[in-house]
Amino acid sequence: MYERFYNLRERPFSLTPDPDYLYPSRVHTEALSYLRYGIEGHAGFVVVTGDIGSGKTTLLQAALRGLDRQTSIARLVNTMLDPRELIEAVMLDFGLEPGHGWSKPQLLREFGRFLVEQRAAGRLALLVIDEAQNLSQAALEEVRMLSNLETEKSKLIQIVLVGQPSLRDLMSRPELEQLRQRVTVSYHLRALDAGETAAYINHRLRKAAIGAPLEFPADVTGIIGQASQGLPRKINVIADAVLLFGYGEDQRTIDMALVRSVLAELEETGVLIPAPVDRVAEGGIDAPRPAAAQAAPAQAAAAQAATPQAAPAQAAAAQAAAAQAAAAQAAALLEQELAARESKVAQREREVAAQQRVLAEQYRLLRMQAHAAPVVDSSQPARPAPARPAWQSAPAPAAAPGGSNVRPAAAARVSAPAERTMFASAAASGRGPAPRGARLWGRVRRGLFGLGKPLED
Repeated sequence: MYERFYNLRERPFSLTPDPDYLYPSRVHTEALSYLRYGIEGHAGFVVVTGDIGSGKTTLLQAALRGLDRQTSIARLVNTMLDPRELIEAVMLDFGLEPGHGWSKPQLLREFGRFLVEQRAAGRLALLVIDEAQNLSQAALEEVRMLSNLETEKSKLIQIVLVGQPSLRDLMSRPELEQLRQRVTVSYHLRALDAGETAAYINHRLRKAAIGAPLEFPADVTGIIGQASQGLPRKINVIADAVLLFGYGEDQRTIDMALVRSVLAELEETGVLIPAPVDRVAEGGIDAPRPAAAQAAPAQAAAAQAATPQAAPAQAAAAQAAAAQAAAAQAAALLEQELAARESKVAQREREVAAQQRVLAEQYRLLRMQAHAAPVVDSSQPARPAPARPAWQSAPAPAAAPGGSNVRPAAAARVSAPAERTMFASAAASGRGPAPRGARLWGRVRRGLFGLGKPLED
């Protein structure tokens, strides 16, 4: 909607995870390197965790895009499955068809045969489980059992677990000690600091720009980073709303007043939870929190996850579930608000287009009427009517005494051929000798029509 207004190819802050827009921050670059090392090095289990909206899915898609064609990939995104359903879902995603009524040993035997065939063909079988924090303890144990499919030298399948911080709490339980020992690569995505938030926003604007890119000033990115707590998904929500509001206000430059009104609207609708704001004494401008203050919650969560106690782990899991539900509800409300605003703007554009069509039609009718009406130029004098010839306007002369009514002017305009014809007629009737021209024309006529020479008296 606002793409043409800001000279953008597409919406730069879409909520759809697009690896083309992955910003190579220090955190995401390290996580991508760890992920590639774990996959390409056959390093056992790889675990990547991060808060809601920290960019885990975008990072995972960027890593999978970089793999060669010698990798068979199965990716699970719906993890509300029991152990048997998990095995069937993995087989289906690898392109296998579980037989109807097969027992669990039959499923495992068929899956093991497939993995052996892949290894013989020189291909790597990769299983990626997204939203792994929703797996039950039994399902996680089944995943560990799948990793037992191996040869004498290497594993037949590589497994990557991606989830929220509650996944660490789940894996810290004593019952999953065997699974935890098989994890060789683990990384936690933390939030972006103030500088990374500014670079992240302007990076996405440059990616989507046509010509000179739009840029958010430092004070704007600072307040956006503080309101979003450095989480990329929240940054996208706020920045997309800022562009939409700016388009509605016909404002091409982004300033603090616009961003403050957007944040007030998002907080009023419940999309965002108000964050603590640090004020600068001199100018009263919201200042971003330092990186150490932003990293403190992540460090506290990591320290809590490292403590293998059941009660704190359950409390953290409950808090994470509540936060996830609140974030989902907030995202749904934001989508509804943006859809309503887009509908209003689209309706206004249709009304303006209809008015333009009516004006164009009226203009066309006026032009047709103007062309149809005769144009009288009063500056030019009226032209007199053309005079009729004397022979048309003059009255007919009186009849001659002999009864002939031949006009003198007409008799004077008798042509030479007519005279010759008259002479020829007179000669033929014996009223006088035929002139020389008449005799010539008589010979021509007799030659053409085959007539004989008339006899003379």
